[in-house]
Amino acid sequence: MNFRDCINQNEFVLMEGALGERLKREYGLTFDEHIAMAGLIYEEKGASALTALWNEYIDIARKNELPFIATTPTRRANRERIAKAKCLETVIADNVAFLKNIQRNCGIQMYVGGLMGCKGDAYTGEGALAEQEAFSFHRWTVEQFYKAGIDFLYAGIMPVLSEAAGLARAINDTGLPYIISFTIQQDGKLIDGTTIADAIRYIDSITTNKPICYMTNCVHPSIVHQALMQPFNRNDMVRERFRGIQANTSPLSYAELDSAEDLYCSEPEEFAEEMIKLQSVADIKIWGGCCGTNCRHMACVARKLIG
Repeated sequence: MNFRDCINQNEFVLMEGALGERLKREYGLTFDEHIAMAGLIYEEKGASALTALWNEYIDIARKNELPFIATTPTRRANRERIAKAKCLETVIADNVAFLKNIQRNCGIQMYVGGLMGCKGDAYTGEGALAEQEAFSFHRWTVEQFYKAGIDFLYAGIMPVLSEAAGLARAINDTGLPYIISFTIQQDGKLIDGTTIADAIRYIDSITTNKPICYMTNCVHPSIVHQALMQPFNRNDMVRERFRGIQANTSPLSYAELDSAEDLYCSEPEEFAEEMIKLQSVADIKIWGGCCGTNCRHMACVARKLIG
């Protein structure tokens, strides 16, 4: 079953929980200043830690008989940053191969996504690209993932419509399935003030190979609930096209989290209840975790989904 069929035919799909925060706090790893986690696969400790974390999440999916999604830790690995890091230009292909090897040996229905990100700051929108600039800038990265045989592409925490649209256009001609995940606020808008509804409507209108769905990540489910409850987002289009979340365990804003030294973490049961509430405002299908989550949080979410 390919990725499109998986999303169309399954009621729920489990996505990985946090990687970055856990790699720092549980394993004491540090990341490259330019490409962040993408270089960890070349280090014995980093490769071992990544494998252990993915296998924890795979085990949760297996126990709950859910399809599983994991993404390469490559959000910051664009051509410009790869050059600054002076690492192998094959870093994207190497990350795909690394995660594909885990996929081959996992024994469950698993899909590997190529994680991409914005050029600038995902939480403030600073340094965001105009649509045509984004198309040109992200095209190289899209091509690397395409050549590597990725199952789908995942544009994470995209703060402004123009760059998300340009990236979607760069993916469009490849025919690859993909997901656009926005940086959203409780006012129901992206960082640039575009409503979720308008962002979905625009990207759908400029692509023939439309995103499989839209979602959000690095945000607490209660904030997403408020965002989707805004009148301008209360329509069938948003309900049907906004299908996933990778959630934080803290309800703090992006600005507060970005400057926080400590990790804010709610209990798994509380977190899972907030997640499940989203079913009342959107047809959420993809359920994953971000900052603060671990296997306890994701296991609790999975149990509630199938219970």
